[in-house]
Amino acid sequence: MILLKKLPTLLQQLIESKGCTYTKFNLYFQDESRFGLKTHVGKCLTARGIKPIVKYQHAFKNTYLYGSFSPINGDSFVYEIEGTTSEIFYKYITAFSEHRKDELKLIVIDNAGFHSLSKYDIPDNIVFIRIPPYSPELNPSEKIWAHIKQSYKNRVFENLENVKRWLHDFIKNKLTVKQILSITHNSLFLNAFRGCFVS
Repeated sequence: MILLKKLPTLLQQLIESKGCTYTKFNLYFQDESRFGLKTHVGKCLTARGIKPIVKYQHAFKNTYLYGSFSPINGDSFVYEIEGTTSEIFYKYITAFSEHRKDELKLIVIDNAGFHSLSKYDIPDNIVFIRIPPYSPELNPSEKIWAHIKQSYKNRVFENLENVKRWLHDFIKNKLTVKQILSITHNSLFLNAFRGCFVS
């Protein structure tokens, strides 16, 4: 895959292009995921021979989590908002740029349509690395959503505000730095990033 072959050189060029503007650098994987009132059904443990029964709700109100997760130091920046548009994504990126403002953020993203920000001015400390289509294995942030949904499954929420409160609590109190480091670990990206700073 072309991206992987050129990754060490690409990262080096992106970092060097910023000259002496930044002394701190970080790599993030970014993605979004939908959470809503429709019950996310999943497997659960029961006694042998007992068929599990869970409550189910079929509803269509949703919200989204936008998240960036670092395999370098476990840092994260998560934003909850209803919708997926370029304007919303730009607001997320702008807010993210204010997080650790003195840090250059190299952000691995996919090619979702609303990730196109050609009409917007990208903050100076934000640089995108776009992965090829149909290659989710290059963006392990998707595994973060799978981790959250392991606890989210088989739950019935009375309203969307309850969903949001549950998500806020999970992100704040149950998603640890150690978990982020473990889930987003990707040797190809890690080695390429660290290689940029080996003299």
